[in-house]
Amino acid sequence: MANLKELNKRKEVLCGGHRMCAGCGAPIIVRQMGLSQEIPLVVGSATGCLEVSTTPNPFTAWNCSFVHCAFENSAATVSGAEAAYRSLRHRGKVKEEMRFVALGGDGGTYDIGLQSLSGMLERGQRILYLCYNNEAYMNTGVQRSSATPRGTQTTTAPVGLKSIGKKQYPKDLTGIAVAHRIPFVATASPSHWNDLITKSQKALSVDGPAFMNVISPCPLGWAYPSEKTIEIAKLAVDTCFWPLYEVENGNSWKLSYKPAAKKPITDYLKAQGRFRHLLRPENASVVEEIQKRVDDDWAALLKRCGVEA
Repeated sequence: MANLKELNKRKEVLCGGHRMCAGCGAPIIVRQMGLSQEIPLVVGSATGCLEVSTTPNPFTAWNCSFVHCAFENSAATVSGAEAAYRSLRHRGKVKEEMRFVALGGDGGTYDIGLQSLSGMLERGQRILYLCYNNEAYMNTGVQRSSATPRGTQTTTAPVGLKSIGKKQYPKDLTGIAVAHRIPFVATASPSHWNDLITKSQKALSVDGPAFMNVISPCPLGWAYPSEKTIEIAKLAVDTCFWPLYEVENGNSWKLSYKPAAKKPITDYLKAQGRFRHLLRPENASVVEEIQKRVDDDWAALLKRCGVEA
């Protein structure tokens, strides 16, 4: 487990002065990940909120080696850097030990970057891919992605007389990563910092690819006060909308956190403006359906992890 006294002595990979929105979950997640170990990092980030707000030319908020990747190829770009590093180490031209991290939002990971990600995982390269999942294309105007929850209002899935917002449930990208049978896959939340840091440490220590899917609340796209980010992230976990678990080698499942009292999904929905329409009487059946989906997925996860319901 992470030790606060030791973490306080470590160098931050992302410094202050960046231009992320107040309350954005992404820089909190990156800072927690970066504190997980002291070995120098090489970071690549897909075009998105994190990249455009931390590297406005000619400035940078990164205290490590950093490369800006295109929207769709963060995994491929960092794969090339990691392969070059291994070659240089083998020839004795680089002595320093390094770790490699690819970053992407849900749009650049779930959708346009899925092929690149799958290739990285299949090749078995020693890279941590971390998805900061804010559940829509936030950088370009809050368009729906395949990570967007059912019933969410977005600019491309609007609410109206005939529409509840996005009609589909999100893709199970964490399950897709598990199916690659890589050494380490995990979900995490910035509200549970010790868990996120510990998992990042583990992900960066395995000899092979690792994938972390981290929920990243967005005050703008989710429509909540910016000071509520950690509270919203915790609600996602306590309602089991975003359960915390890890999987090793595709078959060893471990539950990271079990709420003492599982909260109803309405607690999570009513805290965000993007779901306010679901609280109308005419949409009660949709909320019941979402609750059932959460309950069923939670029961299935407990069974996989060998935990009593």
